[in-house]
Amino acid sequence: MVFSSLTFMFIFLPIVLLVYYISPKQFKNLFILISGLVFYAWGEPVYVVIMIVSTLIDYTAGLLIDKFNNKKKVRLVCLLVSLVMNLGLLGVFKYSGFILQNIDSIFGTSLYDPAHALPLPIGISFFTFQSMSYTIDMYLGKVKVQKNPIAFAAFVTLFPQIVAGPIVRYDDIAAELDNRTIDIDCIYGGIVTFITGVGKKVLIANNVGMLWTSVKAISTGQLSVLTAWLGIIAFTLQIYFDFSGYSDMAIGLGKMMGFNFPQNFNYPYQSRSISEFWRRWHITLGSWFKSYVYFPLGGSRKGMKKTLMNLAVVWLLTGIWHGASWNFILWGVLYGVLIILEKLFLGKILEKIPAFFAHLYTMLLVIMGWVLFDTADIPTAFGYMGAMLGGNGMLWDNQGMYFLINYGIILLIALFGCTDLSKRFFDKARKKTPKLMNYSTPFAKFGVLVLSTAYLADATYNPFLYFNF
Repeated sequence: MVFSSLTFMFIFLPIVLLVYYISPKQFKNLFILISGLVFYAWGEPVYVVIMIVSTLIDYTAGLLIDKFNNKKKVRLVCLLVSLVMNLGLLGVFKYSGFILQNIDSIFGTSLYDPAHALPLPIGISFFTFQSMSYTIDMYLGKVKVQKNPIAFAAFVTLFPQIVAGPIVRYDDIAAELDNRTIDIDCIYGGIVTFITGVGKKVLIANNVGMLWTSVKAISTGQLSVLTAWLGIIAFTLQIYFDFSGYSDMAIGLGKMMGFNFPQNFNYPYQSRSISEFWRRWHITLGSWFKSYVYFPLGGSRKGMKKTLMNLAVVWLLTGIWHGASWNFILWGVLYGVLIILEKLFLGKILEKIPAFFAHLYTMLLVIMGWVLFDTADIPTAFGYMGAMLGGNGMLWDNQGMYFLINYGIILLIALFGCTDLSKRFFDKARKKTPKLMNYSTPFAKFGVLVLSTAYLADATYNPFLYFNF
């Protein structure tokens, strides 16, 4: 079944919110639980059972960790059960096929059968990490036990961000699960943020994504430099507007329901180093790995050698988290190497050189990284990079010029939109003409919503890239 969260949102969201608002306070979490399960079952009617089992095990583990507070071994066993269960789900559904394929290629066996491969549950990497944050923090004594099973299940099944983040840790919304305020300012602010996300996703990501889809269909040996660069720049913009757009939609819906989800993007393409890029991109994932992997390993407290080793582990795991492929592993290793180099000496150089060159260095490496991220295999990735560098002996061709003419305007709009220039422009306009901006903003947002709805009604291209993780 094709999963269409936007279809769900546009058809059922008004009804869901209306019922949520009129529900008595004591039933709101129950309604969140039910709506979350329905939302997930919309695309994964069978695998919703996995989410329920994961929720029950982590809820029980939390209760036992609290009950046996003075018994370290029992607490540790409860934590390990939670970790093994969640990581086991990831291992079976996300990585078992990849492992079997590599065993077959090494030993000449036939263990992997594509016809019987397990489909990947949507968003499994998100909801398992989210649920694990509770049991780990319970074990570390950072959060109080949640004894209400409905409230805990509502945390796991919060439908706005259940399948593609941001990764909301229990501590982020623990207080709001028990007591949250919903007023007109929250609802209006949530609507504005939600519509912004819809516009990013539908009007920008989908349109530049069609260019990347067209370029990917061309053999790497036939790509001119122009075509190759246009294609990967299109993907660079698509993945930002796609993922940040979904994050904005989730954050906006959370506000409408009384929750404050953490920020997930902060203009990452303005970064002047790879380290800064990853402080701005998918912020909640970076924070998760920092809190639950990097710091427990010792962080930067045990000398430079140990720090570099810890960084290497984190970035290897980051690559693996994104997918069961050597491309993703190499992608994670690439970033690990770059961040280690910046930690050793490169970071100091980047601070001294002109900002333009530091930014150019960062974006060139990020773009090359996206080639690894979204090509079929490593040979294809290197073939594509070769085409970008002129390996096919063609600077431009008719195909590249056609793409440039047809997609040039939307690419320029996307390039402008992925920086804070638009924010700065509207902030200045708001200071100079506050009344005009206050009156025009709702109409502008309504226009974005109408255009997005019209586009969705007619479009057949509407992928959500991070649903695959």
